[in-house]
Amino acid sequence: QLQLVESGGGLVQAGGSLRLSCAASGWIFSRCSMGWFRQAPGKDREFLAAISRNTINTNYADSVRGRFVISRDDAKKMVFLQMSSLQRGDTALYYCACDAQALIGIATTATENYETWGQGTQVTVSS
Repeated sequence: QLQLVESGGGLVQAGGSLRLSCAASGWIFSRCSMGWFRQAPGKDREFLAAISRNTINTNYADSVRGRFVISRDDAKKMVFLQMSSLQRGDTALYYCACDAQALIGIATTATENYETWGQGTQVTVSS
């Protein structure tokens, strides 16, 4: 059974940076395409970034490309989201998730393909 726990959220001023972490427990982590998502109040969950098994490929949403960078450390069973140039519109609850059915090289973008989710970490950007 895979469990995911996000951390690193907090309050940051506009233009600042944060690094989110997602710690996984369970043996299947290395088989996961890992993704980061966010959900703001009253809005749908939004895909942000994904990284494939073996770190071959990444995908980013247009809204964060060039500002956010996803990475993973399979030895530590962790995935990260480095966020920079944060804006008030980035305020949301941020989640990591695992798609354990993804083939090697696939950085899954479809929310419905992710089976396991963390509880989320709040990011608030102030002006």
